[in-house]
Amino acid sequence: MLTIYHNPRCSKSRQTLALIEEANGDVEIVEYLKNPPSIETLASILELLAVEPRAMMRTKEDEYKQ
Repeated sequence: MLTIYHNPRCSKSRQTLALIEEANGDVEIVEYLKNPPSIETLASILELLAVEPRAMMRTKEDEYKQ
């Protein structure tokens, strides 16, 4: 099963979810704004993706700019 950390307000997230559902209906959807992942889950995702935390940040959001 594939897991997507989804933001329904984000057009890219909606497009990605649509592609996943079209290719493979077996998907777990986690609305991360309603159910934030734990520190351990975030660390695991970073390790799997082999990226730094900043690569996962929404840099155009006001919260980031502040």
